[in-house]
Amino acid sequence: MKEKQQKKQIHKRNRALLFRFLKGSKALYLVSILSAGFTALADMAEPQVIRMAIDNALGGIEAHYAKPVMAVVDALGGFAYLGRHIWIMAAAILIIALLRVFSQYTFRVSNTMASETLVKTMRDQLFSHIERLPYAWHMKNHTGDIIQRCTSDVDTLRNFVSEQLTSVFRIVVLVVLTLSFMLAMNLRLTLISFLPMPVIIGYSLVFHRKVGEGFLACDENEGKLSDMVQENLTGMRVVRAFAAERREKDRFEAQNAYYTGLWVKLAKVLSLYWSSQDVLSGVQGLLVVVFGASFCIRGEMTSGEYVAFLAYNTMLIWPVRMLGRMITEMSKAGVSIGRIAEIMEAPEETDSPGAFEPPLDGDICFEHVSFAYENGPEILHDVSFTMKAGSTLGIIAGTGMGKSTLMLLLDRMMDLPEENGRITIGGVDIRQIKSAWLRKNIGFVMQEPFLFSRTIAENIAIASPSAGQDEVRSASRAACLDEAVSAFSKGYDTFVGERGVTLSGGQKQRAAIARTLLSHTPIMIFDDSLSAVDTETDAKIRAELESRFGTASIILISHRITTLSRADQILVLDNGRISQQGTHEELIHQKGVYRDIYEIQSGLREEAV
Repeated sequence: MKEKQQKKQIHKRNRALLFRFLKGSKALYLVSILSAGFTALADMAEPQVIRMAIDNALGGIEAHYAKPVMAVVDALGGFAYLGRHIWIMAAAILIIALLRVFSQYTFRVSNTMASETLVKTMRDQLFSHIERLPYAWHMKNHTGDIIQRCTSDVDTLRNFVSEQLTSVFRIVVLVVLTLSFMLAMNLRLTLISFLPMPVIIGYSLVFHRKVGEGFLACDENEGKLSDMVQENLTGMRVVRAFAAERREKDRFEAQNAYYTGLWVKLAKVLSLYWSSQDVLSGVQGLLVVVFGASFCIRGEMTSGEYVAFLAYNTMLIWPVRMLGRMITEMSKAGVSIGRIAEIMEAPEETDSPGAFEPPLDGDICFEHVSFAYENGPEILHDVSFTMKAGSTLGIIAGTGMGKSTLMLLLDRMMDLPEENGRITIGGVDIRQIKSAWLRKNIGFVMQEPFLFSRTIAENIAIASPSAGQDEVRSASRAACLDEAVSAFSKGYDTFVGERGVTLSGGQKQRAAIARTLLSHTPIMIFDDSLSAVDTETDAKIRAELESRFGTASIILISHRITTLSRADQILVLDNGRISQQGTHEELIHQKGVYRDIYEIQSGLREEAV
């Protein structure tokens, strides 16, 4: 009972999401549905005209049709006249065919427009929603799988709506009218034609579940394959550097073989389904031909009725087969919209009620902060310190000791639980500050700088799109990048490859630093962002920071003592705790990690040995 309730809720959720995506394309789909219905009416009318021509106009059989039909016939001169001028009946068939062509054209155009509008709406909403999801969500979900859901699953859903759902109205019209005409012509032959129908519909429902399970496995493994490709393409330097091409190729081929096997397995299920349906459809058509001919020989049907009945039976087979196809495609679409819904249902990052935009030029305080990533050990343990406004704070620690985590918490890329302490800026808890405002006022140069596939100028000005060329160059000079960029043939218009692959590690770091300097934020964080530059360049950049941004609060995270030596305060983290705290001069005269690192980097320990 509980499982049924869950399925109902899932179906309700999927329907609601589909209607949300259909906003903007409903009218176009309505036009396509009506056009499909009109096409079905044209299909119905043609066999009736042929029947009239054979039985009434040429055969002279007494007519028994509806009054509107007889009124049209009488207006044309009656069946006797039409028999002598059979071209009129041929012209009527031609007109019906032209109307069918027009309705099919309208259907195709409106359906294509609706389909593309639907895809655009889905992609826009998915991208917009993904952009607003928390950083923690992105850490848990693979990029390749997200891309697969936003492309392959979107196309599967689009195809179902455009090719299957829009045909429902036409199918209904065809089935209702076909059955009406067939029953009016011969009840027994109609019943015979319907004998295989329950079997066809029944096993379509059985295959529905199998197809859904098979397609889900294929879809999930396509996501894994996409993720593998994405990782290898973005990490091509690492793959080449370690001569790991063969190993990665073997991994890809193994996953691709497994993925291919899943599709082959699904194809076997679908082949069994379609071939059995073909057999049943063939048997049904054979029964109608044999019994219909028998009824004609015995005089229970006219020749015109027999020809029309065969035409209607052919039309009836299509919607029944289409219904079976719709059921299988519904399985695929159900899987796809479910995977899309998992993204759309993920809660967006939201501000707490009453969040506001205070000045962010005050003291930064960490009060008894502890933090652990989901399902992981505690990274930070009861960290407390105060950074005066406009000062420079240095942080040094070993790898994995929580340096970057501190900054992610300050920038609210990761949310600090209420019970795990608090972080304030100017006395205001950052949970009460609007996240967009907070990040707008914190310049963050991350450990691994990311550059987009744009020009150098566009990458630097990405956070300040209104900045002019002079401002971009000024920030680049401060980051010691201007000289290197000027040496390029296209200067700041040089196109940067994906993830900045056309630049060296130091140039990428300096471009990221220039980007942050251009934003003129009251708080600036440099997370080990000078590691790829030489000592001389490091000193120049630090000097520029002191001269240009004396009022900004600057946080320097580094493994280099020289980078931190002029900071107003230095924190030493050890296993997620503050083990030492003070100025450079104070720390080098204390026993501990800082002095050990200082002696190693300055060569004092080697001299002592």
